[in-house]
Amino acid sequence: MHCPFCSATETKVTDSRLVSDGSQVRRRRECLHCGERYTTYETAALVMPHIIKTNGTRTPFDEVKLRSGITRALEKRPVQSEQVEALLSRLMHKLQVLGEREVNSHLLGEWVMDELRELDAVAYVRFASVYRSFQDITEFSNEVQRLREKVETEIETD
Repeated sequence: MHCPFCSATETKVTDSRLVSDGSQVRRRRECLHCGERYTTYETAALVMPHIIKTNGTRTPFDEVKLRSGITRALEKRPVQSEQVEALLSRLMHKLQVLGEREVNSHLLGEWVMDELRELDAVAYVRFASVYRSFQDITEFSNEVQRLREKVETEIETD
């Protein structure tokens, strides 16, 4: 770690603590050259897979793009931001646990739809309409009917 004041490489850690959510470590450091103290934050850097799109191109996983699509589907819906963050965390965790270097966009899209189906039916249909490129009202109607049947089946099994 280089000192931000004098760029010396010799520093010592005087204090280490977990940040409140446990995903970062806060360290107080002191430069052994100039004596200045400063704080650093450390987080684990996890490698996310590349996404193979339907046209065959490969792009790096983009959390911002995923968040944007989900947020658009949930626009003006009664869903808390904590629920959205939890959904995103679950999706990213699934990608990491999969352990693959490349993941088909179809798989990721299906995971998103599964999560949205559980969270909010309207957001699910919105996302599905864009993801599956619905061309007319019949496709909307068919998807809503499939969703109704799934909900009814779940109610019967409970």
